[in-house]
Amino acid sequence: MPVNFLTDQQRNSYGQFAAEPAAAELTKYFHLDETDHELISNRRGAYNRLGYALQLATVRYLGTFLANPLELPEGVIAYISAQLGVDPGCLPEYMDRRETRMEHSLDIKIRLGYRDFEQQPDQWRLTRWLYERAWLTAERPTVLFDLATARLVSQKILLPGVSTLERLIAGICDRASERLWNSMARLPSAAEKRKLEALLLGRR
Repeated sequence: MPVNFLTDQQRNSYGQFAAEPAAAELTKYFHLDETDHELISNRRGAYNRLGYALQLATVRYLGTFLANPLELPEGVIAYISAQLGVDPGCLPEYMDRRETRMEHSLDIKIRLGYRDFEQQPDQWRLTRWLYERAWLTAERPTVLFDLATARLVSQKILLPGVSTLERLIAGICDRASERLWNSMARLPSAAEKRKLEALLLGRR
């Protein structure tokens, strides 16, 4: 099957904010609890606290870190800023500190227990789970892609690049299809196979 099977919408929304989160999503993913506030309060400067909080909430929601926190929806920035009591106008100063952003993302990854996609046995388990679904169901690759993304987010596994996940699912679907055809090929008896070959060759 083609490796590039994603729709433009899926590709553009993968690991990104497609729109402003709904009110229920803000409450679930962007509300800062006591543990969050404790982690955030250790950061010096309003821009550091806001940037750290935005990265923390973003990885919970998207399953990945954004290189540019300024790309977050305005509603998200305002919601987090209000909880911290800081001016969102300080965020550009955070953007000027690349090393600090990388340090924060690594700290959040460790403290919240996020793992890399390549880490084993996580990748093997995902591959097995996808293969079982591809074999037992008739779900399209695009559906499998969405299911895999949701599973990675829920299990705190950082999303890989979109092409990496797309290639994985395409390969799994090919393997499942090949297994199906091989299984079907073993079903007819020798006599039935000869009759089928005769039909294909146009013989009576």
